[in-house]
Amino acid sequence: MMISLLRGPDRRAERLAATLYGYTFLDDLILLYPVYALLFVDTGLSTAEISSLFVIWSVTSLVMEVPSGVWADAVSRRLLLVVAPLLSAVGYALWVIAPSYWAFAAGFVLWGTSGALQSGAMEALVYTELERLDAAGRYATIMGRARALSTGAVMVATALAAPALAVGGYPLLGAASVLACVLCAAVATTFPEHRGQSPEESSPEEASPGSYADILRDGVREMRSSRPVRRAVLLVIAVTALWGALDEYVPLLAAGTGVAEYAVPLLVLLVSAGGALGGLLAAAGRRGTDRAIAVILAVGALALGAGAISGVPAGFAVIAVAFCLFQMATVLVDARLQDRITGPARATVTSLAGLGTDVTCIAFFGCYAAASAVTGHSVIFAVSAVPYLVLALVLTLAAGGRSRPGGGRRRERRPSGERSMTTHHPVPAHPAPAHPASGHPAPAHPAPAHPAPAHPAPAHPAPAHPASGHPASAHPTPAHVPPVHPAPGHVPPAGRTP
Repeated sequence: MMISLLRGPDRRAERLAATLYGYTFLDDLILLYPVYALLFVDTGLSTAEISSLFVIWSVTSLVMEVPSGVWADAVSRRLLLVVAPLLSAVGYALWVIAPSYWAFAAGFVLWGTSGALQSGAMEALVYTELERLDAAGRYATIMGRARALSTGAVMVATALAAPALAVGGYPLLGAASVLACVLCAAVATTFPEHRGQSPEESSPEEASPGSYADILRDGVREMRSSRPVRRAVLLVIAVTALWGALDEYVPLLAAGTGVAEYAVPLLVLLVSAGGALGGLLAAAGRRGTDRAIAVILAVGALALGAGAISGVPAGFAVIAVAFCLFQMATVLVDARLQDRITGPARATVTSLAGLGTDVTCIAFFGCYAAASAVTGHSVIFAVSAVPYLVLALVLTLAAGGRSRPGGGRRRERRPSGERSMTTHHPVPAHPAPAHPASGHPAPAHPAPAHPAPAHPAPAHPAPAHPASGHPASAHPTPAHVPPVHPAPGHVPPAGRTP
């Protein structure tokens, strides 16, 4: 019976992890992903029209990011995770049933809304349930594996898209994508969620989420008032945005090496495999300090720069190492953010981090476009590694600044020299020798700083000490002189221990 009770939380955590793995895999097993740009071209859209669709997609994600996070704190997070893939399914169906510009635009609005509903809600649900099971320490491991499976699903969809397109065309790809979304929504219904069920099963702030405005205020207030939360949010943005945006340009970098067109997807898959491996390896550094994250980012930046500037296909193996390390860092900083959040607006704070990431990505896209007019992709990739080196340096300096004051205080508490030994060591319990003149035990303490008698001492010389013949000192014993040990059987009075 006791064994089953001990293993119960572990089994529930494993079931939660299995549900998350199935959800993330099916959510990215979309066969339309690799070829939807070709669908747009075959429909007759110009490059400008396709670019405008990407803008619609990005703006939708930005507009919906924070509201969806607040909803995830106000209503059922599981419900949002069920609805999100169904919205994507409707969008994919529109693309293949009525292919046109406005159908594509509506599909991107639905797809952007779907991603926003998942952002924040999934992380908050998983962390809250793990925390309830006293297994929050496993968050980085579980989320790292989920990210790896998500990348693996994209790779599988890429491999299946070509033969499926040859057999059934875009309608078959659309049908397979809609089916994956429906299955993903079905899996989402099995997520556990214990918010608002009972005071025994939920914390007070989780049991009473409050109104939309209250939750939004709570999220913004926590990020503004809590320095650890604010720092964690900024770290998530700084780590995630840059390499996430660079990922979109990996095919262009591969094509710039001069390989055959059929080899470009292979190089892209190699880099994707590196990212998947990074999600699996994130568990090894789940308790990483600032120094550990700084080392990961620094090594990743050097690998990115070296692989990109080489300009040869073999350099993509080094770029894959860089993406592996960046994925590790992403999982670790996300886990740190979840650990720092203590209020009821967990999904809202996470969505604020997602909003910052999206804005940074869009800014980077603009910088990349401007840079591409004067230099090549390899140089841009290499220069893009520099911010990670700067971030690694900042983290290292911050970690050193926090450790030095603590170390100094600890050294001050350690005894040093005779004075410190006198102050901190206990007085021995054996008695002190008797005074040669009186036979009474000699005092073990220095004389008080003020005169002991109520009247001033006479001006005549002090009597000579019977043992030495020298005048007895009328002044207190200096503080640096070790005390005389008390006589046997004598215990110093309470409060008088030197």
